[in-house]
Amino acid sequence: MQDAQPEQIAAWIQGHWSIENRLHWVRDVTYDEDRHQLRTGSGPQVMATLRNLAISLIRTIYNDPATTGIASANRAMTRRPAKAIKLLTTP
Repeated sequence: MQDAQPEQIAAWIQGHWSIENRLHWVRDVTYDEDRHQLRTGSGPQVMATLRNLAISLIRTIYNDPATTGIASANRAMTRRPAKAIKLLTTP
């Protein structure tokens, strides 16, 4: 770290915050992960994996985040679960 150039340090910091803003913020705000009550066994890891999967699938399917956010896509899938299942099972 002491030998790194300021530009490299800035890139590291920006990389950290892009992950924080792109994934962790969505998990905290949209899925309210911090208030989740599951605390035993592998349950928390499983739920985090499922949330990450949902976020990744939504971003893959709806690749224009300006028009479709994670929360609105979740609401749309909740109203049409058959569509969500079709998206998961269609190659």
